Amino acid sequence: MELKKVNPRIEIHTDKLTHNAKQISKMTQEYGITPAAVTKGFCAIPQVAAAIVAGDIGILADSRIENLKKLRTLNARTMLLRLPMISQAETVVKYANISLNSEIKTLKALNQAANIQGRTHQVILMIDLGDLREGIMDDFELMAMIRQIKQLKNISLVGLGTNLTCFGAVIPDEKNLGRLIDLAQKIEKDTGQSLEFVSGGNSSSVYLMMEKRMPKGITNLRIGESILMGTESAYGKKIPDMYYDAFQLVAEIVEIREKPTVPIGQIGMDAFGGKPTFEDRGMRKRAIVAVGKQDFATHPVKCIEPGVDILGSSSDHMILDITDAEKKYFIGSELKFTLSYGAMLALTTSPYISTQLVSGGLGQEERKQ
Repeated sequence: MELKKVNPRIEIHTDKLTHNAKQISKMTQEYGITPAAVTKGFCAIPQVAAAIVAGDIGILADSRIENLKKLRTLNARTMLLRLPMISQAETVVKYANISLNSEIKTLKALNQAANIQGRTHQVILMIDLGDLREGIMDDFELMAMIRQIKQLKNISLVGLGTNLTCFGAVIPDEKNLGRLIDLAQKIEKDTGQSLEFVSGGNSSSVYLMMEKRMPKGITNLRIGESILMGTESAYGKKIPDMYYDAFQLVAEIVEIREKPTVPIGQIGMDAFGGKPTFEDRGMRKRAIVAVGKQDFATHPVKCIEPGVDILGSSSDHMILDITDAEKKYFIGSELKFTLSYGAMLALTTSPYISTQLVSGGLGQEERKQ
């Protein structure tokens, strides 16, 4: 029996995600890198995460404990990406095998929580290589913190990590990742302890593998966009032999009318504080679909229907020009859109968007080369 389709909705093609995960796994294995798949882009829907695990992924990572709770039944280690809050130390230890850290006070709270629960919690210390988000910048502070961690009986230091491009847009390269590798090697030499993870960033580091430039010594990447969207995030390039449309927005037409292309009257600010501009193209056939910026914010989406152009959006409506559309549309017709990473993140978080999982029927023609 066919499931009833609810609009607006996100269609998630799980087979495409399994394929993408396998491709990333193969790419990283060539460099001795263990990937951690980032699940926050789809709000950690367990069935979607399971499809990614099926693509030879053994670590699932997310920024929110609420999402990691959903993943506890899957056969994968869990990693908390956002620096832990002391107020959540108990749940961090309970639901995350590994967490990223930069503050000794937080580490002491995690140690106490782990002691109470009879666990050993694994941590990766974050190093700021210039992007100026989280992480330690001073080498002396780093070594002093490592000495303090040795005194924490329920904390195990398993690696060093860094984050690039997310705040300062600093591109990962051989120089800055080389510094991370050097620090890891120094720690291993000084402590006699082998580090499992030298975590060289996120999907913005994938381009280094594509260009055969990934420095030897990086052993982990935290990869979301490249698995979910088939692109690297430093330059936005598509990764060969990947699916780029695993996530699609489906929206329903609620109005079709011929209207002028320039509003009538004095132009002020729109609902979001911007002042729009318009090109006079005469009368055009316009369609409105029932989805808007409250669902995907200002992140870009792209209509995949031939001849359909997006004119703009308000909170609850997206306005389209369908004058040159190849298909004939009616009230109630559905239109499909591919998504940017930001739009996917917003839409899967919105309570107003339903989710439908799609599997099976993959064809080579669906894969963009």
